[in-house]
Amino acid sequence: MTLQYALLSDTSWQSQAQWQAPDTPFMSFDFWQALSDTGAIGERAGWLPIYILVHRVEGTQNDAVAESAKLREAALADITHPVAVMPVFIKGHHQGEFVFDHSWAQAYAQYGLDYYPRLVTSVPYTPITGQRLWLAEGESLTADIIKTAIAGVDDVAQQVGASGWHGLFVTDELSSLAINSMPTKIDIEKALAAQKNDLASKPIGSPIAMPTTTIIEMPILERQGCQFLWQNKNLSQDSQLFMDFEGFLATLKAKKRKTIRAERRKVSEQGISCQRKCGNNITDEDWQAFYHCYVMTYAVRGQKPYLTLDFFMALADSMPEHIMLAQAMDADGEIIASSLFLYDKADSDNVDDNATLYGRYWGALGEYDSLHFELCYYQGLEFAIEQGLTYFDPGTQGEHKLVRGFIPTTTHSLHRIYDPRFVPAIADFCRKDRLYMAQYRQQAFDALPFNADNMPQFDANK
Repeated sequence: MTLQYALLSDTSWQSQAQWQAPDTPFMSFDFWQALSDTGAIGERAGWLPIYILVHRVEGTQNDAVAESAKLREAALADITHPVAVMPVFIKGHHQGEFVFDHSWAQAYAQYGLDYYPRLVTSVPYTPITGQRLWLAEGESLTADIIKTAIAGVDDVAQQVGASGWHGLFVTDELSSLAINSMPTKIDIEKALAAQKNDLASKPIGSPIAMPTTTIIEMPILERQGCQFLWQNKNLSQDSQLFMDFEGFLATLKAKKRKTIRAERRKVSEQGISCQRKCGNNITDEDWQAFYHCYVMTYAVRGQKPYLTLDFFMALADSMPEHIMLAQAMDADGEIIASSLFLYDKADSDNVDDNATLYGRYWGALGEYDSLHFELCYYQGLEFAIEQGLTYFDPGTQGEHKLVRGFIPTTTHSLHRIYDPRFVPAIADFCRKDRLYMAQYRQQAFDALPFNADNMPQFDANK
């Protein structure tokens, strides 16, 4: 048997197999159903989904390839051995992605080419590293699965005229498999020189013809980023979990401990108190108050929020066991700020010792000294310690997380550009960007606030 793919526009494939539990709540079917039901994904949102179903078929590899067109159009009921599914979105914008390629779009525009539509594989509006394929029970991610899924991506790209594909916040495993399974046939140095000569002969704004190069020759390029991840490990005590927040503070340098304690005092001195609620203990009134705060984070920038109250209510109904809400109240007991977290269940078989708290959505009704740090970080740290969670991922960006004990870690994104004239320059950009990010992570690591016996080892590959 060999692998083949089918292109599907809905989620009816979910009933065709038993699927492994996802590595994060954001790849759960409930989370994606909430996105779909509330219009966060779909044509009107500019996130049009296609699902690439990888499945096993009878016959030799050559027989399967010869029949590929027929199999892609086969009825779902005829697919008897589902293996994996990878979501791909057809997009005409960059919103809700957190990995930025605006300069690439500008380069296309300068030469009269369309950068849109483009294809994206990610969890919409969610810069959290994790799996990007759903796997059937008994399956494991392999290079053959990735190659087959990418063949499906290429098919979609040809049908819609996409400039490229972008896989965002993928795991290190997926990144390595994808890059190694799709080696480039392009000599980057020679191609870059040829590209410069070719583009230099064209006036800015004049169209350039698409070269006759097959898609399979295009490489998969990698970009790397940096986010900050807290680890529930006391290195001076054989990496034991922290017993309480003070135990964590004891691992920091004295000056940093003093700063954090001062920030927490500032919150209470303003007459503000905080509390945490989980799952079904969060009331409808709590959700209303949270959403009011959440909307304010966009309103101050003159923007409309991506997600609706109905979306959050849908999560409350379908996956309450993964939700924690931190609230801040003024002296009158009125909610003035809220921060919403999702988390893995530490006792779940699928998460083992990697159970993680994810800081996702925050908002406040006004400006309050140090309240953001309290509600988005310190409340999360206390909760992770109480629940025995191994990690706390507070979200993208923010060097202010670094000085509060969050360790710099590598993020990965994959990029497949279909016009070979742009591949050399973009490949060169990605290479230089990886070098820069490696230097940045080293510098960030050197600025960590831990005392000597709790300083983790720097690993350039993590």
